[in-house]
Amino acid sequence: MADKAELREQMIDAFEGADYPISSPMDLVPALPNGPGTRFESGDFSMTAMELNTKLSGGDFPYDSADAFVDDVLDQLEENDHL
Repeated sequence: MADKAELREQMIDAFEGADYPISSPMDLVPALPNGPGTRFESGDFSMTAMELNTKLSGGDFPYDSADAFVDDVLDQLEENDHL
């Protein structure tokens, strides 16, 4: 089982360097340490940033902060039974 707090911390670390506000997932790519291949892992959960993008409904862009973006990502992952 994935630890949501651990995933949140990993995602904040990866996405906080983006130039906010962001208007699309592509605005995040330059901030990612390994680009779209940046992997988020906890327990039995493991997805790259690219895989996350394919699992989400598109989000509620624009986002003004990494916290707002990551909270939405985690909520969508839970709603779609990925967590």
